[in-house]
Amino acid sequence: MKKYLLATAFAATLLTPLTNAADYIIDHKGAHASVNFKIKHLGYSWLTGRFDNFNGKFSYDAANVSASKLNITIDTSSINSNHAERDKHLRSDDFLDVNEFSKAKFVSSSISGTDEKLLVKGMFTFHGVSKEITIDAEKIGEGQDPWGGYRAGFSGTTRIALKDFGIKTNLGPASTHVELSFHIEGVKI
Repeated sequence: MKKYLLATAFAATLLTPLTNAADYIIDHKGAHASVNFKIKHLGYSWLTGRFDNFNGKFSYDAANVSASKLNITIDTSSINSNHAERDKHLRSDDFLDVNEFSKAKFVSSSISGTDEKLLVKGMFTFHGVSKEITIDAEKIGEGQDPWGGYRAGFSGTTRIALKDFGIKTNLGPASTHVELSFHIEGVKI
């Protein structure tokens, strides 16, 4: 009997996953996540805005960060800079060309670092161009929520050149790059 119990315990150990990764759905419906942008306006101020519609999921393992993953899809037509006429222009083929490129997508290829300083590398497809980018991120926190679920949250930023993604409209020398920020809260599934 002792040998049987030992063999059963050994087999169970072999069948137990080596990762403690948890899968999460990004809570965009509850407005607990956002995808924001900012770009200098003529070098005098920041123009800020967000994309109202996006979805995604992530997997996170604090004990083995390299096993973590992130996948986000953004509806580019949902751009919102708090000015209807400007948003119409931003949706045009001068900028986002949402009729041709209705989605932007980020899929991670690697995640490294610690909770305080994460490097999230991956392929960003935007305006019909796919390029590898790096998001500097940090874990904000995780734990039980008041509704019986479990949540984890992260924040990250990256900076991209408009010309690298085929946007040729010249906004002046101070406005060649856009900063993207991701504030992601996920509900464990």
